[in-house]
Amino acid sequence: MISLFALILGFLLDLCFGDPHWMPHPIRLIGWLIQKLERLLRRLFPKTEKGELWAGGALVVAVLAVSVSVPVLLLLLANWVSPWLRLILETMMCYQLLATKCLKDESMKVYHKLAKGDIPGARHMLSMIVGRDTERLQADGIARAAVETVAENTSDGVIAPLLFMTVGGAPLGFFYKAVNTMDSMVGYKNEKYLYLGRCAARLDDLLNFVPARLSAWLMILSARMNGMDARNAGRIYRRDRRNHESPNSAHTEAVCAGALRVQLAGDAWYFGVLHHKKTIGDALRPIEAQDIIRANQLMMGTAFLALLLCSAIKGAVLALIFLLF
Repeated sequence: MISLFALILGFLLDLCFGDPHWMPHPIRLIGWLIQKLERLLRRLFPKTEKGELWAGGALVVAVLAVSVSVPVLLLLLANWVSPWLRLILETMMCYQLLATKCLKDESMKVYHKLAKGDIPGARHMLSMIVGRDTERLQADGIARAAVETVAENTSDGVIAPLLFMTVGGAPLGFFYKAVNTMDSMVGYKNEKYLYLGRCAARLDDLLNFVPARLSAWLMILSARMNGMDARNAGRIYRRDRRNHESPNSAHTEAVCAGALRVQLAGDAWYFGVLHHKKTIGDALRPIEAQDIIRANQLMMGTAFLALLLCSAIKGAVLALIFLLF
């Protein structure tokens, strides 16, 4: 019951306050741990394909062991002192595991620059939230990249953490975020991380399998609630949900593209190299800065629907346990 209240309160705190830069954040600490362990493991394991695969596996085990055991121990200690203290602590953990307001605020910084016609400023703001090169992008490319980021991160920044916290409270939420952070830091298919990051990347794909697909269907419902083209969203989802190297990333992007009646994805530059990618959606109209606002409306609606679903599931399970025992 405490975990359910903590989840709901944490969600509301995230909507109100987002991610203040002055506040110490556990995900930044996990990122710091990943960096330190990567350097150590590269020295300890042979610089061969097999050696880097083993190093990557050791990285995953070590990071997950720390990321889960620390919150478990803190919550046990807090509960020993007082259930109220545990509620407060787990609420803060749930709050910091979600990125709803942060995702909206950072993407809206891109929108405001575009609305003023400040293309260099929009490129700079976009570079804070995407991994691609932004120097070559014009207004439509900037808007497209921002919309894609909101759509993709609706799943792994909001819905997936909610699902994992519903199942296992804040500790399982940290398990998911640790894997997701490792994937974002070492999961690249380049010379440096092709083998060392493979274990983290594969585990991230596995953990996001269900959240990505649930997020897509909730986003279709959100499109209907927001007066967008839900029928086209469902059509594009069924057609284009596999148009991505990742088995999960295109699901919410496809729904968003269909709901907004625009085309997303396509070729992009990363670290000075042009990567050819499939497009997602149909260009029924040109993409515009206003689509960033629309994408955020879709994301917020999806987040609220997910919270209702997770709360209902958690409440039903708790009620069943109470009746049985």
